[in-house]
Amino acid sequence: MDQIKQVGTPAPAATSRGASGTRTMLGVLLVVYILNFLDRQIVNILAEPIARDLSLSDTEIGLMTGLAFALFYTVLGIPIARYADRPSTNRVGLISASLVIWSGMTVLCGMAHNFVQLLLARIGVGVGEAGCTPAAHSLISSTVEPSKRASAIAFYGLGIPIGTLLGLAIGGFANDLWGWRTAFMLVGAPGVLMALILPFMIRDARQKPTAASPASTADLTVIGALREVFGTRTFLHLAIGASFTAFLTYGKNVWALILFQRSHGLSVGETGLLLGIAIGAAGIVGTWLGGYLADRFGSVNRQHMLTTPVIGMALGAPILFLGYWIDEWHIALVLIFIPTVFNASYYGPTFACLHGLVRPEARAMASAILLFMQNLVGLGLGPLLFGIMSEMLKPAVGAESVRYVLYGAAWLGLIPAYFLWRASLRLNAELKSG
Repeated sequence: MDQIKQVGTPAPAATSRGASGTRTMLGVLLVVYILNFLDRQIVNILAEPIARDLSLSDTEIGLMTGLAFALFYTVLGIPIARYADRPSTNRVGLISASLVIWSGMTVLCGMAHNFVQLLLARIGVGVGEAGCTPAAHSLISSTVEPSKRASAIAFYGLGIPIGTLLGLAIGGFANDLWGWRTAFMLVGAPGVLMALILPFMIRDARQKPTAASPASTADLTVIGALREVFGTRTFLHLAIGASFTAFLTYGKNVWALILFQRSHGLSVGETGLLLGIAIGAAGIVGTWLGGYLADRFGSVNRQHMLTTPVIGMALGAPILFLGYWIDEWHIALVLIFIPTVFNASYYGPTFACLHGLVRPEARAMASAILLFMQNLVGLGLGPLLFGIMSEMLKPAVGAESVRYVLYGAAWLGLIPAYFLWRASLRLNAELKSG
């Protein structure tokens, strides 16, 4: 990785940082993304005690854990990504500012005394997190050569399962000892400190626009960036597949935690620890494996960059159904672990393919648009619609309503598998070289 050049554009200055500098950058960005998902996901394990304390309905739980966050996260993500794509923007400074906002708002979640206050604090977390991933993806793709990009983005994506694991484990443990308010404050404070030292740990050494490099972001209008992203059929299939994956993942993660408390009788702390380890470990394995296999087999045939998540999601659907159906929680945990590995494998290949469809000046925008769709559909509607369906089924099946909702969610995993397969068919024709 000593000297990496993009085909068709001048090599960014960031690529001159060398292999050691690249590893440092990836490691620091991983820590930031862990904090990102820790603060985002801790609310899931705390949903049941919060609901009891503040007398929330299942629909309000879904709104608080999903749509309140996702709406502002997604809407603000695109203009912030447009700003991140400008050559004059310091992407590290942008990430640092975002980190201090979402971490501070997580602390404020612990100070909420009613539903409206908690909702506003969660909106604040979404506002802060909107500036993180598009800028981080842009940094990574301008630094790492295309043949290793899926693995690099997958490494960054490990922040999702690790952050989820820590959020569930720490949240459940802290709740059992000190209550849900202290749990929020405990996970939010480190992010504020990290934001202060982040600019001293890594730097954005991107190349400034010159007369010799006319294809700069300065010439790429918002409409031009949107055309760049939406100009291929592959993107549409990727977007639908990734959005449906997010819809199911966010919905299942919230309500599987509640299932283990309501139907299996586990405490908040036990659920957070057990599912945190199971979901987190499975996500780590799946995310890493997806990126590794995408780079290995995609170098031979680009179509195979998406083969792992396609096959994995198809195989995972019946196994996940059994995990929700069985009454023994320890067996259910094992059955949930396996398809979670398969489902997590989509992250690195999907975003690597996405960045290969557009020129470097549109990569942050491309990530923001896909994240817009993923989070509005997935995080915004997943937990909420799962909660609404649970409310509708309660008169018929009582506390088991959550289990019945999850039955359907398991089989719906075949839908993203289909669309990612459709996307893979056009990769050889539409992926760019750089």
